[in-house]
Order: sequence, then structure tokens, then C-alpha cells
Amino acid sequence: MCGDARNWDEEAYRETILKEREIQTRTVFRTVWAPTLNPNPDTIVVASSDGSVSSYSIPSLISKLPLGFSNVKAPYLLMAEPNCFLQAHEGPAYDVKFYGNGEDSMLLSCGDDGRIRGWNWKDCTHSEVPFHLQGNQVKPVLDLVNPQHKGPWGALSPIPENNALAVNNQGGSIFSAAGDSCVYCWDVERGQVKMIFKGHSDYLHSIVARNSTNQIITGSEDGTARIWDCKSGKCVQVIEPAKNTKLKGSCVSCVALDASESWLACGSGQNLSVWNLPASECISRTSTRAFVQDVVFDENQILAVGAEPLLSRFDINGVILSQMQCAPQSAFSVSLQSSGVTAIGGYGGVVDVISQFGSHLCTFGCRCV
Repeated sequence: MCGDARNWDEEAYRETILKEREIQTRTVFRTVWAPTLNPNPDTIVVASSDGSVSSYSIPSLISKLPLGFSNVKAPYLLMAEPNCFLQAHEGPAYDVKFYGNGEDSMLLSCGDDGRIRGWNWKDCTHSEVPFHLQGNQVKPVLDLVNPQHKGPWGALSPIPENNALAVNNQGGSIFSAAGDSCVYCWDVERGQVKMIFKGHSDYLHSIVARNSTNQIITGSEDGTARIWDCKSGKCVQVIEPAKNTKLKGSCVSCVALDASESWLACGSGQNLSVWNLPASECISRTSTRAFVQDVVFDENQILAVGAEPLLSRFDINGVILSQMQCAPQSAFSVSLQSSGVTAIGGYGGVVDVISQFGSHLCTFGCRCV
């Protein structure tokens, strides 16, 4: 028996299919732990490919797990509702950072639309609006847009995307790694560009602030990491992780500093390298099975994730100390909380929260709003 197709809504059907595809391919590009006085992991903030920035309560998620599924070796996937939901960008949101300290800090995000937006964290945590209505209800207190460049005959270039952020709280600065191969240094109070760092030959993937020496370090598609002096705006050192190896042409996808800001880790293709910055010397180079997509220091060890469902731990000499399965099939972000709890975000909109003892505290999928 045939159905009645007279009321068929082709447009609604198309929207449903596109929404399902968006959910299946949703990606978490960055996670960051929110500032808290609580020594235990409390709130994590997630930047996603749908342009949203959302916060999730870890204790609340753990309380919803079936009995016996917390602190287990295999993850149990929850579909999680955010505490706060911000429709931050048109296009993917690539990075989130906190500027300042405590409840008075500002939540920053950047994305494919070339914007840097900032919200008072207190406004996000104290909003009484239901999360599914919050998208544009919590207003940003900062809204910056990358400048456009004039080409021949006065034509303006497209607005370059922002792929990563770094902050200098004492200097009142935000640094954005952009798609036009430049770093833009923004004055937070004035909302204006203070300085532009030029020297890379291709777009930027990553950036970290080395505030103890008033420097920044960038990683680029051109295969180099560069150290920049923030006073002069000049490049003071070029690091080539793939130099004298068979990995020439590999981009520098991620960079990280240790707490002393003396050691630098670089992910470059299927390669992890560690550098002693005071000595300007490469200490180790390690080949990895998959493309390295994010790294972070845990004291004198390095945590790395990439295009495989694994969290790898290395020592400073590049020796693998441990590897454990994580939920995202391809991971783009690893962030470490002061207690030693780790969050891994990636493909499928999945975040895996792993305890300092190597068990899965909770694993959740970010629900589309």
C-alpha cells in the first residue's frame, strides 16, 4: 500500500538528513578546564565544529553513570546536556582559553569566521536561561575581527580564520594564530591590534605564550616553529622539527611548553620532537604511528594524541612510557587539570575524561542544541 505523498516536505527531509550528518561528523577541536578553587575536576569547556562553545559539569556527569561504570577501563558513552551553551561562531570554533583568574576571568574563543569573542565567565556560570535557549542570550563583552588586507586595485582579502589562541594576563594581550600566516597581538582593554608578527610562509596551526621571556612560539603548515620577541615583533629563532629527517614537508600541528618554559614539544606529522630552549637544542625525535594533533606537558613527561584512539605518554627523551585507549577515534585536543585528570576531545563530538590513575571517569558526547 502506497503512502500519501501529497504532504511530503522535501525541505524538512533534507534538513533532517543534514542534521544527522552534522551530528555524526561533529568534532571537538579544543577542551579547557575552567578555573576553580576545587582541587578536583569540576567544569570543562568544549569548542566544536558547529561553532558552539559549551561547558559541562564533570561531577554531574559522573553521577548519571550506571552503578559501577565510573573509574573503569572501558568507557561508557553518555549523551550530555551542557550547563552553558554559546553559539560563538559562524563556522567551526577552533580554540578556547581563559583570560584572567577565578570567577572574574573571561572565556575566550576563536574560529573559522576570523573572530575572537569573550564572555564573562561569571555570566556563563550564573545564567538562569535554559541551556537550549542560551545560544545568543549571554552577550560577549569582547568581539574582535581579524583585519582584511588590501590587494591589487584596492580589493579586500577574505577575513583570515583564527586557528589558536594564547594569552598574556600581565601584558593585557591576546595572541591569535591566523590563516594568513600572521600572528595578531590584541590589546584586551582597547580591543585593537597592537602588533602583527610576520615571517611564516603558510597558515598557522598553533601558538603558545612564553611569558617568562616575553615571547610567543608558533607552529605552521610551512613545517617550522618560530620563536618571536613580543617587544620587537621579530622572529628570534626558527625551529625545524623535520630537518635532517625523511619527514620534510610535515606541518607543525601543535606546540607545548612545560611549566618552567624551558622545554618545548612539537608535533609534526608522525613525529614528536622535544627541544631544550635555553640550549637551542633538539633533545629527542620520536616517530609515531599516527599524525600528532595535540600535546601537553605533565611535569617532565609529555601526553600526546592524534589520528588514532590512543593517549600516549612519553618521557623527555621520547621513550613511550604508556599508551591507553581513548574514546575519540581521532583526537584533536588533550588538556590536563591540576589534579592530573586528563580530557581528550575529538571526532564524533566525544570527550573522554581520564583519571590520574588511567581509568575512565566519564565519557560523553556533546549534544547538538
